[in-house]
Amino acid sequence: MITLARLCSRLPLSWLHLVGALLGWLAWLLSPTYRRNMRANMVHALGEADATRLRAAAIGEAGKGMLELPRIWLRPLTESAARVVKVSGWELVEAATRKGKGILYLTPHLGCFEVTAQYLSTQAPITVLYRPPKRRWLQEMIEVGRAREQLHLAAADVSGVRSLLKALKRGEAVGMLPDQAPRAGDGRWLDFFGRPAYTMTLAARLVDTGASVIMIWGERLPAGAGYHFHLQQPTQAISGTIEQRAQQINHEIEHLVRQCPEQYLWGYNRYKRRRGSQGSQGSEQAPVAGQVRQA
Repeated sequence: MITLARLCSRLPLSWLHLVGALLGWLAWLLSPTYRRNMRANMVHALGEADATRLRAAAIGEAGKGMLELPRIWLRPLTESAARVVKVSGWELVEAATRKGKGILYLTPHLGCFEVTAQYLSTQAPITVLYRPPKRRWLQEMIEVGRAREQLHLAAADVSGVRSLLKALKRGEAVGMLPDQAPRAGDGRWLDFFGRPAYTMTLAARLVDTGASVIMIWGERLPAGAGYHFHLQQPTQAISGTIEQRAQQINHEIEHLVRQCPEQYLWGYNRYKRRRGSQGSQGSEQAPVAGQVRQA
């Protein structure tokens, strides 16, 4: 698989997106579960009419996202970062840097979320939270592709959270996917597009450090032309209790998704029930013992 990925990494991005779109349709046709989840999530969030209108584009974009990864991970960083051809909102990064309290980048599964940390690492050090995959070949490719000179990986465990905290205390940046379903015991059942979703609270907890929160996503441009970086302030200050902050972050993700719904990863089962998670869907959950808290 690594050999095949390296071969793909040498192909033009336009070719990868073309073939990726075809693979997206192949996955749609061959997997009833994927098809069911994607359709249900889109209808619930967007309504029947918009879901029907955008479904074909979303199927193709999901495939593009899958096949563009080797080129982002396995090519030199200068090449990967160069695919970012437009940046909107960089003044937010400059303002946050002047504060000196670190930056918390929140990147949902929207557009090309893998290129965001790659590009940001060319500007300043960044530590990124990730969950090690079960397949060894994929783990090897992630380690090669994500571990750049100024891009540091932090596993989704206690030691990884400590790495994030240390980076923020140094005034550096950290990044994470706030719409990734956490492990049992590490989240709360909160509203996401009007439906209870098991939601991570780590991002909400890191707000306590005083870090500036910046929402970011990489729009995939047509015909393999590259990516447009969008950096945005939250529509309102992230404040209140941990649960209130986590709920606000869910709403901020919704705000980003509505800007380009066809590039959201709708096939990701955001609403799946985690075995062993306390509470129930739609019910308020008490704080979980052992969950990461600020010192």
